[in-house]
Amino acid sequence: MKTLLRKLFLENWQRKLVAIFLAIFVWYQVNHSLITSRTITNIPIRVINIPPGKTIADLQNNGTLTKRVHLTVIGNKHLLDDLTSNDLEVVIDAQNREEDWVADITRRNLTSVNPEIDLNKSVTRVSPTTRFIQMTKLVTEKIPIFITQPIGEAPKGYQYLDVWPYQLSLNVSGPEEVVKRLKSRGVRLTFDLSDITKAELDALRSRPDSPHGDEVAFFIPDQWKRVSIPLLSDTPIEIDDPRAKDLRIDFVRITLIPIHSRIPLSLYFPTEGLKTYNPKTISWGSSSLIEKVNDLHVFSEPLYAKGVTQVFVRTVEQMIQLSITIDPSKENQSLQWSVEFINPRLLEDRYVSLMMSDVTDEEVRELQPLVREEYLRNRFRSYMNRFQLYKADDKRLELDIKLDNKKVLIEEGTPILHNSNYFIKE
Repeated sequence: MKTLLRKLFLENWQRKLVAIFLAIFVWYQVNHSLITSRTITNIPIRVINIPPGKTIADLQNNGTLTKRVHLTVIGNKHLLDDLTSNDLEVVIDAQNREEDWVADITRRNLTSVNPEIDLNKSVTRVSPTTRFIQMTKLVTEKIPIFITQPIGEAPKGYQYLDVWPYQLSLNVSGPEEVVKRLKSRGVRLTFDLSDITKAELDALRSRPDSPHGDEVAFFIPDQWKRVSIPLLSDTPIEIDDPRAKDLRIDFVRITLIPIHSRIPLSLYFPTEGLKTYNPKTISWGSSSLIEKVNDLHVFSEPLYAKGVTQVFVRTVEQMIQLSITIDPSKENQSLQWSVEFINPRLLEDRYVSLMMSDVTDEEVRELQPLVREEYLRNRFRSYMNRFQLYKADDKRLELDIKLDNKKVLIEEGTPILHNSNYFIKE
């Protein structure tokens, strides 16, 4: 066996070594001289020398068209195998073009954006293709940006309250048709509450200049203040509205807030049902939940609010009542009830006046007075919309109210319609 191996590798080893080198040389030469064709997809198209005041219908702000091109290139197989669309770019010259035209794409339009690739050595020919270029007027407009309801869940222990401001604007330049469409429809910007952590809100709430322990204002980071407009840019565009610096998401800490005032109970009779239900003949039935104080029926158990602030509760607690609608469709069916705010305009003015005089909220204080007032009025209305009553055990107040033999009976339970809405009474 050893003799066989010795003869195989050692006899005439000089000739065998020369043969191996010749084989490698021939393989290298053949491999680097093979000509082949290959289709490369999604090659960007750049348009240069566009006349002043003009642009291309689907041109992005980076100078390339939104639609890309597929090209069949012919050349050196070894070099073509390593080519990708990221290495190439088609360049079309729009000099002296004022109207639409069909551009021919050939080898001379193909350029390399990779300095390590020499197309003169790798590509000999490109299968010709065409691209319709639509010229249009270049315009600059201010388009609206609508801040929509955030998605996701608020951090544990907090409840989403509001976002402010609700609308911003953005100056954009581009094809007339695209910009006009954007101006009429606007662009929507939606934040994800899941991107905000409990630690961040806890840190904001513990700041010495935090105005109220229940409210937390999370100011939107600059990297979030961008909108995606694919028709104009392949990357998000930064919002240039000066009001964007005030963009914030407000949270309220979830905690039970006692209502110090006793809440009156009232009966509401829709006028269309007066022939059936006479206010003079319907009265309150006996219930442990009702207490009579100087001929006024009030709710006997202590109640709490959650998802609002101490300031709001202290402002409205003496001007709310439980309103029960006497309008059952069937006998013994549960009656609807809701929380009613008495003179909400007066309450809103009181809340705004109190908050406008608060000098501890530095961020809100920096707003212009009219903007700050609008912000606070929206805040108050948001609290009214979310206001609900809770019991001491942190459970939402649920009442089962029925009309039985002209007596209004109230007991705890699961009503058909709980206090998910509020009524206002001027």
